Amino acid sequence: MLIAAWLVHLYTASGFVLAFLAAAAAIDHDFRTAFFYLAIQIAVDATDGVLARAVRVSERLPWFSGSKLDDLVDYLTYAFVPALIVWRALLVIDPWTNIVPAAMLIASGYGFSRTDAKTADHFFTGFPSYWNIVVFYLFLLDLTPGINAAILLGFAALVFVPIRYIYPSRTPIWPWATNLFGVAWGVAGLLVLWQYPTVSRTLVLASLAYPVYYFVLSFVVHARTPVPSR
Repeated sequence: MLIAAWLVHLYTASGFVLAFLAAAAAIDHDFRTAFFYLAIQIAVDATDGVLARAVRVSERLPWFSGSKLDDLVDYLTYAFVPALIVWRALLVIDPWTNIVPAAMLIASGYGFSRTDAKTADHFFTGFPSYWNIVVFYLFLLDLTPGINAAILLGFAALVFVPIRYIYPSRTPIWPWATNLFGVAWGVAGLLVLWQYPTVSRTLVLASLAYPVYYFVLSFVVHARTPVPSR
């Protein structure tokens, strides 16, 4: 079972390779492939915790921090690579070309450094740096650079607002509905990537139902759930 614990950590660490491949594709302006690698990482991130708990990695390897490994991978794939795509795909333009990616990276650095970034009752504190998803939709919707900049800076500001967002893979609130809806959303996202560059705008807009559901549910739960004292 010790081998199984290491294999789970290796599975999490595969995110480093996926981050590299996504970054390389973005630099080559192959954004479809970059988002494909980021999509694989979402699947890894959604399942590695389940596997880790199943083989009890924290008990078998108490000196090795799987959560720290996960945070390192998440920062690269959820923040750094999406910021690179914003810059490389010219989703924002001068004078915001460097300012907006910098705001994304600094805000996420703050978010990941909070001791309560992931709470004991399975919430994220502040916008959980889902930049890969935000940038994916901005890339597809073809909005103006000014609107893109405003949206990205708005989400960067939300990192500092201590709203509690649900943790999809571990939420005790509507877990089956949330995760089944999430799987359907993932399938829709893969279909969109498959269609690119001739993408069904109807499918893109329909797939936004899950992010909207996620934010609305998070805000409602935050308003109704007492915040534990620190």
